[in-house]
Amino acid sequence: MMIEHVHKHITSELGQNTRTDIIFVLTAILLNLISLAVNSGFVEKSRTESTYLVVMFIFVVLIIVINLVAIFGLLKGKQTRSKLLNGLLSMYKDQKVEKYYDSSLLKNYNIRYNLFILVVVCTGLISIIIPFVLR
Repeated sequence: MMIEHVHKHITSELGQNTRTDIIFVLTAILLNLISLAVNSGFVEKSRTESTYLVVMFIFVVLIIVINLVAIFGLLKGKQTRSKLLNGLLSMYKDQKVEKYYDSSLLKNYNIRYNLFILVVVCTGLISIIIPFVLR
């Protein structure tokens, strides 16, 4: 039946959406932590050699760019998930099985995305601020 194929396609898209979001979050956090370590390691030498200070600022630019990409990706993922889930809810209503899917889950997903974005922003800010405080 066609409705089953559509359902399978939507749930497959939701799975892909989740995997993509995980990649965005983990990449941003990993880069932030690596940049924090590298820039913290350059602190001592940056006091006497300006080259290290320039490298530190290059890492700051990289952190900002990667975090902006991750945040934009997460915002698009949030929009995509909302559209897909609304489609599923409509399908469930048409099939008279909507009672099996609590629509309040949409709010929970939105909160989860906001928390992911907050984690990315916080680790990004920490990876930028701490090395310069140590300097």
